[in-house]
Amino acid sequence: MITSKIIANGILRALFILALISIVLLFIYSIKTVLIYLVIALIFSLVCNPIVEFLIRRLKFKNSLAVLFTIGLMLSLFLLFILMIVPLITEQARNLSLLNTQEIQSKATLIFIDLQNYFNQQDSFISDQLKDINLSSYVDFNFLTGIFNNFISMISGFLMGLATVLFISFFFLKDKVSFIAGFKSIIPESHETETLNSLKKIYDLLSRYFSGLLLQLFIVFVLYYIVLLIFGISNAFVIAFFCAILNIIPYIGPLIGSVLAATLTMISNIGSDFQTEILPKTIYVLIGFVIVQLIDNNLNQPLIFSKSTKSHPLEIFLVILISGFISGIVGMIVAVPVYTILKVIAKEFFPQNSIVKAITRKL
Repeated sequence: MITSKIIANGILRALFILALISIVLLFIYSIKTVLIYLVIALIFSLVCNPIVEFLIRRLKFKNSLAVLFTIGLMLSLFLLFILMIVPLITEQARNLSLLNTQEIQSKATLIFIDLQNYFNQQDSFISDQLKDINLSSYVDFNFLTGIFNNFISMISGFLMGLATVLFISFFFLKDKVSFIAGFKSIIPESHETETLNSLKKIYDLLSRYFSGLLLQLFIVFVLYYIVLLIFGISNAFVIAFFCAILNIIPYIGPLIGSVLAATLTMISNIGSDFQTEILPKTIYVLIGFVIVQLIDNNLNQPLIFSKSTKSHPLEIFLVILISGFISGIVGMIVAVPVYTILKVIAKEFFPQNSIVKAITRKL
């Protein structure tokens, strides 16, 4: 029989659980920076792990020396990249007048006027629609200033974060066996084998995935840069760099990058004849970007997403699409790693399930 005392105890228990959950969430939020450092360090260690393993197995390095050498190598490459990139980006960003939003606004207005005149000459349906639109009243280019100001303001914090990430990554790589042993001591013996196998497979798969992702971004950047150089686009380096970074966002990122490249191409050619120079050059750049994406989608991505995670391309597409509907852009970015982790866990703990067998047959 349910009494008032039982009901009261149930309510108190529920309130206690809610309060405990709230405290935990508040604590997690308060240390969110530390958690971000841990995640970045984990990703960095996953990227470095193949190099460490190569040094230990093939070149007979000791574990600590292999880790130090790998981190030193990655840091040296990063610093070399910064020394080459920062002056170039700074100069080209200045050339783009990204800190002068009024100038960009006026240039965009001129581009829109040119577009209206072009479609008016064609006497098309689009011209009737453009007549009643004042695009400049809807477009605010101040976000460009915000992007670069935020980028500059976070440099000091970035340096501190870099030191923290390198410190954590060193121990992730050096003591990974100890971490596994420590984790082994706290997991139930009945699931010890499955858990340890899952951790090993996840570590290996994600190491290949993130290493491949960096390679993919570099290849896309080089191809974008070549396309922009072929058509003589000013500020080609900085445009290619940011468009390649946007490629991290599956499907949507390349589209945004293409629009950004087309916009900057038109703006940087203000003063030239719109119909004979600006418009054809912009179309050629877009065609070049489409070709780069075809190469990336048919060569790079199958190699990275399919082979590194051992999943079918259609499977990856559906996972990214569903994640995008559920969690937006963030969901699309983390979809493949999270799905890979879930697949490995499902295979180890539910190997006889028919659905699990079907989606993990390549693992």
